[in-house]
Amino acid sequence: MSITRNGRIAAGAMAAVLAGSLAACSGGGGGGGEPDEGATAEEIEAALEEGGIIDYWTWTPQAEKQIEAFEKAYPNMTVNLTDTQGAEEHNTGLQNAIAADKGIPDVAQLEYQSVPQFQLPGQLTDVTGYGLGELEDLYTPSTWGSVALGDGLWGLPQDSGPMALFYNAEVFEENDLVVPKTWDEYVEQARKLKKSDPDKVLFNDDGNGPGTVTSMIWQAGGKPFQVEGDTVTIDLADEGTTRWAETYQQLIDEELMSDITGWSDEWYQALGDGTIASMVVGAWMPGIFEDGVPDGDGAWRIAPMPTYDGTPVNAENGGSADVIPAGADDKVLAAGFLKWLNSDPESIRVFMETGGFPATVAELGSEEFLGYESEYFGGQKINEVLAAGADDVVEGWSYLPWQSYANSIFSDTVGQAYLDRTSLLDGLSEWQAENVRYGEEQGFTVDG
Repeated sequence: MSITRNGRIAAGAMAAVLAGSLAACSGGGGGGGEPDEGATAEEIEAALEEGGIIDYWTWTPQAEKQIEAFEKAYPNMTVNLTDTQGAEEHNTGLQNAIAADKGIPDVAQLEYQSVPQFQLPGQLTDVTGYGLGELEDLYTPSTWGSVALGDGLWGLPQDSGPMALFYNAEVFEENDLVVPKTWDEYVEQARKLKKSDPDKVLFNDDGNGPGTVTSMIWQAGGKPFQVEGDTVTIDLADEGTTRWAETYQQLIDEELMSDITGWSDEWYQALGDGTIASMVVGAWMPGIFEDGVPDGDGAWRIAPMPTYDGTPVNAENGGSADVIPAGADDKVLAAGFLKWLNSDPESIRVFMETGGFPATVAELGSEEFLGYESEYFGGQKINEVLAAGADDVVEGWSYLPWQSYANSIFSDTVGQAYLDRTSLLDGLSEWQAENVRYGEEQGFTVDG
């Protein structure tokens, strides 16, 4: 999930911008994705020592301090930071710069779901030639798989978002609820809370948005999107997707789900006073609770995601990579900065100190990280739960090449099932049909 500076969800980029950039046969702007000669580690280090200027676009709040540390390590380097505020503004601005072949940054942040959108039209640099493929073992398999697409490597993972169950322990205790291990148990606890206290609901999924839904389908074992070059297969009725839909349908039909708009002032208040007693969301959420839900201090805890059979299994919910656009002015310096930014221990330390959740195996397994006791979460060692979730992420997930557009039409298809308490499977079928139509219009061969 992508969060803007004010803590609200950032939706996908505007469909009008996407329509001009996604044609499968288009070379795109800014270099057209031609094979890159690359550089050796020695050449990259020498270039950094000599110095220069690069432009970095991101919305992560950690960037300023990371750049300070980088420029201290390489005094002849200058990194011009553009704070793009959130994924929507960022993707729109980047696409406009690529289309104009002007003002393209040297390094840019992209949500994992947006990487194919820019990679397939040839708008990103394959960084394999800069030796960055040798870093694979540093990262969790799921985050690496989000940037290693086809035969290329299109960036480096920045962070991760394995999911967990966040629950209000005070509400659970007051209503004699148990922390569920399976989704069937979760539905039963939702029914129990409704009967015990009709003013409270157990479930909220941060706004019924497409990011949460695709993550939940991922966790259920669904693989509805498969991409092979310009051929895309869409099956939003596969076994895992159906498993998720049938479980959620009970929450919708029995009114066990909050209808409060996610990320609104009312939503933050409901999390603070216990009106919403739990949610499933990515590992980046603790900081949002601490900053935005002060009244929940001490009440909330974190538990593993409920699963369908009790076997630990998880999915990513959000997370981003950093990439080098094909039209970057200085790819050697960009590759050096990218490598340092997402693999150097000092950069990752700064990132974690300011609330970032890492994608690197070493940090996820460190005693300091795992032993952190969160005062907000009642002294719980929350990273033990979140890091274990990262180990359980199902491999093999793919996003659509036009995922941002798909997200933009979600509320008119699947989202209506939430509002009208109608069939999720019907909404998924409609979402599929619209995506098939759009993909074919963009020049893809779509099977669905």
